[in-house]
Amino acid sequence: MKFERIDDKTVRCFISNEELEGYQIDYKDFVLRSDKAREVVRDIISQASEEVGYKPPKFAFDMSIMMLPEQGLVLTFSESDPLTDKDGGRLMEYLNEMKKAFDQSLDSKKEGQQAKEEAPEQLTNPEQGIFEFESLGDVMELASIVPKNLRVQTSLYRMGDHYYLCVKKGAASYQRYSKLCVQAMEFSVLYGAEEQKILYVKEHGECLIKEGALKKLCVEKK
Repeated sequence: MKFERIDDKTVRCFISNEELEGYQIDYKDFVLRSDKAREVVRDIISQASEEVGYKPPKFAFDMSIMMLPEQGLVLTFSESDPLTDKDGGRLMEYLNEMKKAFDQSLDSKKEGQQAKEEAPEQLTNPEQGIFEFESLGDVMELASIVPKNLRVQTSLYRMGDHYYLCVKKGAASYQRYSKLCVQAMEFSVLYGAEEQKILYVKEHGECLIKEGALKKLCVEKK
């Protein structure tokens, strides 16, 4: 495995076909962001830190993939601001999902014209969400990059084989809360934002951490 430091925020890694076989992974795993690919990426970043002094970004990074026929592939890691990445993609995805959830909530409650008039402001400022994680390790990965002084309210539940993180804005600024939600989508999918879904998880799921879930998981990881 060869590393090339492009600049302070960018590093390039060449992985040969033999090394890919050793990892038992291929190009599709990286594209689909499989669990196996995430483990390999963590290992690659760890090696990059040792060999070229690469420091992973505090919040999020972009990863580009380039195939080298009959040789292997090249991964390039560069720092990304979740709120200003290409076309605001992840933030817009989050806001659009929140908008759908809020619309469904309005329809189910039938709150009338007054609620509909208030909706546009609320749609651009969602204040709660619940995220579905495939593993507890993914939740802990998120917890490890969240600032300790972030004043959001978080609780953790388990239903079946999946984990559900409930996030409420709390006393945090909307910008910092939004950044957390976008970061969460790096490790999970947005399960919903309406109160009905949150209540469903709380009723049918097993409560693992009632308050301060991200802070407690960060401490446990250390």
